[in-house]
Amino acid sequence: MNSFRQCLAQFGLGLIGLGLFSGNALAAQPKPWQLGFQDAATDNMTQITNFNDFLLILMTAITLVVLGLMVYVMLRFNAKANPEPSKTTHNTLVEVVWTVVPILILVIIAIPSFRLLYYQRVLPEADMTVKATGYQWYWGYEYPDHGGFAFDSLMLNDDERGDQPRLLATDTAMVVPVNTTVRVIVTGADVLHSWAMPAFGVKMDAVPGRLNETWFRAEQTGTYYGQCSELCGIRHAFMPIRVEVVEPEAFASWVVEAQAEYAQLETSKNMLADASNLDK
Repeated sequence: MNSFRQCLAQFGLGLIGLGLFSGNALAAQPKPWQLGFQDAATDNMTQITNFNDFLLILMTAITLVVLGLMVYVMLRFNAKANPEPSKTTHNTLVEVVWTVVPILILVIIAIPSFRLLYYQRVLPEADMTVKATGYQWYWGYEYPDHGGFAFDSLMLNDDERGDQPRLLATDTAMVVPVNTTVRVIVTGADVLHSWAMPAFGVKMDAVPGRLNETWFRAEQTGTYYGQCSELCGIRHAFMPIRVEVVEPEAFASWVVEAQAEYAQLETSKNMLADASNLDK
């Protein structure tokens, strides 16, 4: 009896914990006991979440209707309730209904689905462009609209990450201003990668030798985390993405600092290359 009560208590605590965590789990990064998607930071992700909720309601309704029909058939046409079975081989009305209704359901699903796909794939006029290049196993970013500076973003280990989440912490971040339409050009330098940011509703493959593009418009400032979503090698699970969404003034200040910092790095690389050429 005591063990039974302990099991009930643990089950009750689990439900309570699930209720507590589910309210706070949707954030810019995965959370323990998370249910559903992360909080939407873009209109695109808001539409994805709404479409998902719509499908869940529709599937629940279909399931309940089918369950009701099955229960009705089992009660109405079992041997006890119907000792003399009908010799009916087909019913025109029923056959039309079970053909037309699924078609209507598919049309109901297709209309918002195609609308969402069109919204995602037709890029609006962008305010700025960032190029994301996937490497084994880190991401490199380039800002062609702000002087063309570039930098790499590598994962930090547990001793270096500080307050950042484990396996998602990076030494540098892709920084963009809030309420700005950002076009992201995605490519791969070696193998297939995929630039994915759940809170933005964005996932685009990085294909070597090809430039793919996607876009987002973040509506809230903050730090957002994602990961490479294409199996790309032994360290695929250690290729995080960090995006900092800041106010326009803070972004302008960051651009000035980044231009100076990464221009110095580029100059150092060029000097080393020139020195190696002189040695030859």
